[in-house]
Amino acid sequence: MNPAIDWSILGPAFAAGLLVTATHVPLGIQVLNRGIVFIDLAIAQIAGLGVIAADWFGLEPLGWAVQACAFAAAIAGALALTWTEKRWPEVQEAIIGVSFVLAASGALLLLASNPHGGEHLKELLVGQILWVTPDRLMPAALVYSLLLAVWFTRGAAIGRVGFYVLFACAVTISVQLVGLYLVFTTLIVPALAIRHLARYRLVFGYAVSAAGYAAGLAASIAVDLPSGPAIVWTMTALAIAAACLARFVHGFALPKRPR
Repeated sequence: MNPAIDWSILGPAFAAGLLVTATHVPLGIQVLNRGIVFIDLAIAQIAGLGVIAADWFGLEPLGWAVQACAFAAAIAGALALTWTEKRWPEVQEAIIGVSFVLAASGALLLLASNPHGGEHLKELLVGQILWVTPDRLMPAALVYSLLLAVWFTRGAAIGRVGFYVLFACAVTISVQLVGLYLVFTTLIVPALAIRHLARYRLVFGYAVSAAGYAAGLAASIAVDLPSGPAIVWTMTALAIAAACLARFVHGFALPKRPR
């Protein structure tokens, strides 16, 4: 293979993975702590419904109008889930599941008359990380930087509503960069791998996710497999190995459970 051609494809793809990693690993830890694991699927699907609705109305793909529709849909969904968490906390996970099914079904209804509907749906779920171009990375990096600044400086003070809104913004961008499956994987898999670590949790979470993207992209190119599913499997395998190894590494004690 031609190294220049390879890096022109793999470079932006890996950079997209690192950008998603930067925001989704700390958010995933919080999602796991809150016990609302499937919220990312629901909000990502709602954001995807916004993208599909914008396309259905004839708006230009990847234009600002489409982004506005996706953000509006995701934030509306996030605020609705904030209200349901306050009103019916005991069934919040079920409500999240219903929200996901409604958004997914709505997307299918809007795509029913589209001759390329199956292709659009596959792109939403699996993503096209190898087709990410550098011009798409800079706007995403700017938004991610702002979200990270808010999270690391005001994360403890933004409250439930702030968390949902920040989460919706991050997921809306990510699902269009890498697809829904990789959004879910990046949020949950590293968080599961590091859940027992008492120190350096975020550092190891970042390492697991970054290594998963690197190994998955390399494997997909080497054996000509779809990149999204390859990254999902490699990141999960690395997370399992890291979780097992962490129990035997000196200095990583299990955190004490609150009494």
